[in-house]
Amino acid sequence: MKYSVIFLAFLAACTGAANKQNQTTETKPTTTWELVWEDNFDVAGLPDSTIWGYEEGYIRNGEAQYYTKNRPENARVEEGNLVIEARLDNWNGNKITSASLNTYSKKSMLYGRIEVKAKLPTGVGTWPAIWMLGNVINEGTGWPACGEIDIMENVGYDPDTIHANIHTEAYNHSIGTNKGNRIGVAKPFENYNIYAVEWFEDHMDFFLNDSLYFSFQNEGTGNSVWPFDKPHYLLVNFAIGGAWGGQKGVDEAILPQKYYIDYVKVYQQKK
Repeated sequence: MKYSVIFLAFLAACTGAANKQNQTTETKPTTTWELVWEDNFDVAGLPDSTIWGYEEGYIRNGEAQYYTKNRPENARVEEGNLVIEARLDNWNGNKITSASLNTYSKKSMLYGRIEVKAKLPTGVGTWPAIWMLGNVINEGTGWPACGEIDIMENVGYDPDTIHANIHTEAYNHSIGTNKGNRIGVAKPFENYNIYAVEWFEDHMDFFLNDSLYFSFQNEGTGNSVWPFDKPHYLLVNFAIGGAWGGQKGVDEAILPQKYYIDYVKVYQQKK
C-alpha cells in the first residue's frame, strides 16, 4: 500500500519496471524465533483496542473507499478471524466503505519475524495489503524517509500474484527505483496463506508460506537506503480502486468482499 499519489511511476514499479533484488524463489533459511506477541482473534466483536487503531477517511492513492473507525460492518472479529469488509453501502454519504487497522502507538517492531495468515478478497478493483511504516512518519519525518515495508499486496485484476516491496528515499516507486518482487499462488481468495517478513539489521527476507522470494540488503550507506533501524508499526487494510488496485477499473458488483486474517504473530530472534 503505497504512501504516495504519483500514479504513473507507481504503476511502472508494480508492473516490474523498477529495479529488483534477489528475485529467485529460495528455500527458507533456518532461524530460531521466539514469539513476543500475537493476536489470534479469538474474542468476537471489535478488534482488540490494546493492539489495533484505525485510519479514518479518504487516506491515499485516490482510492474509492472511505475508511471507518469502530464500525463492525467494516472491521470485526468473528469465528476466529479479523474480518475487514468492503461494502457498497453509502454510509454517511460515502459510497464505498472499508477499514484500515494499524498498531501505531500500541505495538511497535524493530527487527524480527512478522507473520500474518490470511485469505484475501478478490474481484476487479480490490487491493488488500499487509505492510509497515516507520513510527517517525507520525513524528515529523515524511514518506519515504520513514521507510515502508510491504509484506503483501494483491490486486484483484491479477488475483494469483503476491507482491512484496520496500520504499526508502533512495528506492521508491515515485522515482521508479523501488525494490521488490512477486510470486504466484493459486487462489489466495479461497485458501489461507502465510505472508511474512524476517527483518534483520543487515537485510530483510520476504516469504509466501515457506518460499523466500525477495530479499533486500542494508548497503551500509545510511538512512536514504536503510531507514529500517528504527521502530515500525503494522498496517492491515483493504482498499478499493486507487492508483494500482483501480488500474483496470472497479467492479462494484463484487461488493461486499471480505478479507480474513486468521492471526498476526510477531517474533524476535532467539539469542
